[in-house]
Amino acid sequence: MPDRDIREALGLRPVINVSGTMTSLGASIVVPEAIAAMTGILPQFVEINDLQRKISPVIARLTGAEAGFITASCSAGISLAVAGTMTGNDLAAIERLPDATGLKNEVIIQMGHVVSYGAPVDQAIRIAGGKPVLVGQATSAYRYHIEGAINERTAAAIYVVSHHVVQYGLIGLKEFAEACHAKGVPVIVDAASEYDLKIFLEQGADIVLYSGHKFLGGPTSGIVAGEKTLVRNAFLQNLGIGRGMKVGKESMLGVMAALIAWETRDHQGIRDREAGYLHLWRDTLDGRPGVKHVIEADPTGNPLDRLRVTIDPQEAHITAWDLADALARGQPPIIVRDHEVEHNYFYLDPCNLHPGQETIVADRLSEELTKARSSNEIIATPLHERNARRFAGLLRWPD
Repeated sequence: MPDRDIREALGLRPVINVSGTMTSLGASIVVPEAIAAMTGILPQFVEINDLQRKISPVIARLTGAEAGFITASCSAGISLAVAGTMTGNDLAAIERLPDATGLKNEVIIQMGHVVSYGAPVDQAIRIAGGKPVLVGQATSAYRYHIEGAINERTAAAIYVVSHHVVQYGLIGLKEFAEACHAKGVPVIVDAASEYDLKIFLEQGADIVLYSGHKFLGGPTSGIVAGEKTLVRNAFLQNLGIGRGMKVGKESMLGVMAALIAWETRDHQGIRDREAGYLHLWRDTLDGRPGVKHVIEADPTGNPLDRLRVTIDPQEAHITAWDLADALARGQPPIIVRDHEVEHNYFYLDPCNLHPGQETIVADRLSEELTKARSSNEIIATPLHERNARRFAGLLRWPD
């Protein structure tokens, strides 16, 4: 960490992130190689398309794709990839979007994959002029659902890999791709938060979208990688809807540097350090009344474990969500992974900590649990009130 924390000068809270690679918190710690590359290019002029051409073979080498480019975000990549399957290289059609008159524009997606990553996945399809076609049910889908949905208006199919999607009862990527390819439909995979850069193309994807700023540790950005013609057609959308999704020279070069650094990163050393954090937190919570904990593997197969902390409010004198909020309000603020907190648990994610912060997290957990336990009443805010406060804050912006 730098000696001077710029957040203090800006009046921003110095949050500690045990939530994970969350865009709402700034995603990830940017690796030194990316910072150096961004600093070096910022004062200089470049021909942007030539820079993209330099990046393409690096993306190809790291992902196994034929080509690739950088865009503003993984969400932008969904819109661009969908648009590319609709327009091909027709420049007039590209300029007309999102008016899809005369174009194939139906996009197949399993109902259990229509989730929100801060905005709905299906909205990224509609931005391009695509029409989402939901197949199956929320917790079940079969091959015949895909086959029955494909027709002469089908432009593409999207497969989402995320901890948010339903993790059972749906079609796996290999079978999904086989069913689509049998009828000539390209498959776009949203793999924003995934560690393995090659597996999805190997399993049948035609285009894969990665975040450049999550596990890679680059600046905010998205990576579009895949079959050369489809990538080219997606890139051409920068002459249309992609103009509002453009990415700067610093982000392009920063992602390129992060990709190159990925090849020599000490992945096992990072895992070992994170395991030490998890064991510290586990030991801190041992014997606490009303607190259970277990180390769990990432649900999508990323090489990452998290500590699941389950709270019994009758014993701990506080609900899981009130404990999460207390940690977030305190000094320093600790932001946990609370997307399933209504089930009385949250997670502690070790992947985005600076050295020494793991101890601060342990101390704050101990402090808040001790305080709650000493209370004569159970701290239990109704969940609907908590949610209302969250959206009220958004609607007040800016104050």
